[in-house]
Amino acid sequence: MTTGITHPVLDQTGQHLLFSGAHSVRHFSDEPVARGVLERAWELAKWPPTAWNCQPMRVVHVSSPEGKARLLPLVDERNRAKVEQAPVTSILVSDYNYHHDLPELFPRAAGLREMLEEGPAGLRIKHAHFNATLQAGYFMLAARAVGLAVGPMAGFDAEAVTDEFLDPDTMHALVLVNLGYPAPDAAVIRLPRLPEDRVVTWV
Repeated sequence: MTTGITHPVLDQTGQHLLFSGAHSVRHFSDEPVARGVLERAWELAKWPPTAWNCQPMRVVHVSSPEGKARLLPLVDERNRAKVEQAPVTSILVSDYNYHHDLPELFPRAAGLREMLEEGPAGLRIKHAHFNATLQAGYFMLAARAVGLAVGPMAGFDAEAVTDEFLDPDTMHALVLVNLGYPAPDAAVIRLPRLPEDRVVTWV
């Protein structure tokens, strides 16, 4: 029995752009990234699902010389050249106070905000990290969709970045993402991916 609902499929060009043809980039050109491009990326990134529609990820775009000067000492030495060269380095953040927005974002669950407010803080933080990490993946795909190259990094002092750029009582830096347009030498050899028969089980 069919429902009559059609499910559009992203064409091969789009699939290649987002997945099979995409590479993490370490070298960027000096072409600046317009604010409107980053705004379009967020307009895409905000739509995929999170639990309770909670949307706990926040973004700090670091692009000014002053901002980069604050960030660079907090990045592992092996990553500093990448951050210095990238037009934008985005700090993707987990906001522990995401529950304050739940009456607006998930109104059908009355009392959810109060339950999370009064419950164990560890549960709320764990939930924030999990869903913000999901959103970080969405954000990187969205950046690719608007034509940006992406270079995610975990090599930084997360506590120090949190203290420098955020409210450490309510937020935590999860990952840094360099964004820009690739330099001519940015292409690298594709590393292998595991085949389906080593990853997927059917039950």
